[in-house]
Amino acid sequence: MTTTALQSDHNKHFKVAALYKFVALPDFEQLQTPLLEFCRKHNIRGTLLLAPEGINGTVAGDQSAIDTFITFLRTTEIFKNRLSDIDVKFSYADKEPFLRLRVRLKREIVTLRAPEADPSKQVGTYVLPDQWNDLIADPDLAVIDTRNTYEVALGTFEGAIDPKTENFTQFKDFVSQTLNLETTKKVAMFCTGGIRCEKASAYMLAQGFEEVYHLKGGILKYLETVPEKDSKWHGDCFVFDERVAVSHALIVSGHTQCRACRMPLNEEERASDDFIDGVQCPYCRDKKTLSERDRARSRQQQMELARTRGLSHLGDDAKKDAARMKKRKLREKEKSRSGTTPE
Repeated sequence: MTTTALQSDHNKHFKVAALYKFVALPDFEQLQTPLLEFCRKHNIRGTLLLAPEGINGTVAGDQSAIDTFITFLRTTEIFKNRLSDIDVKFSYADKEPFLRLRVRLKREIVTLRAPEADPSKQVGTYVLPDQWNDLIADPDLAVIDTRNTYEVALGTFEGAIDPKTENFTQFKDFVSQTLNLETTKKVAMFCTGGIRCEKASAYMLAQGFEEVYHLKGGILKYLETVPEKDSKWHGDCFVFDERVAVSHALIVSGHTQCRACRMPLNEEERASDDFIDGVQCPYCRDKKTLSERDRARSRQQQMELARTRGLSHLGDDAKKDAARMKKRKLREKEKSRSGTTPE
């Protein structure tokens, strides 16, 4: 990323932190409340996942709040130094990337349902972003995009294999049905921020694949680090927040998401006759029943009505607005009663 781009990004109001670490957290349930309380106190939003195998998530807030949060993770006694070296990648946004705060308890921070895939015991060989181009130029290497189909559709690396998965648990089927230990000698994998590849590489090593590489920091670190003129990346990278997708230098790409099916949409797709904001898009038009479209249309009308009133319809802001409106109505009701009470 250029100095100019960095300065421009740092002037944006929201700092985004994508973080994860595979580490034993047998007390993960006890960590939920402290994390919720800290994030609420500092007006941080996003999603954090806690599981016995570690922590994963992306959150956003003003820059000082996010910096304080990362220090909290790395130094607070409740984590007992287990997160002192947690992997964090930063980016910036000029609008609130998340509608709400969630700290969820899960069985896995990345769901694969393969106990043998344990990144705390073994992972593939990390490859730094500035070394990735040379690695994937090897004609004997199988380069695999471990993300799901709707993510791959937005962009990927030259020559990468699309596993055509709808969810990460299907990656196991892709490996067993497509890859062969005898013919697939070398494998290099990549994902959005690096965490899925930790699990995927651990899984492939457990299956007997010996030469397994993965992109350290994921696509996001590559797009931040490698100049566009030298890049082997084509398209945009889907991110799991209201920015939807970013391009080189982590610049927001201008995609939006269909509120009916969550597919990312570009300007041309939004201009399609098959697109009705909040109701359907070219990807889900034929997959939605009439009743589903009617419900979506009603929800969209409620959102537009709330917007005209200066209110939020989704997320934590909607809850706050609803609470304020309730208090306001109670005050008006009490005032009305007071005004009609006889002297």
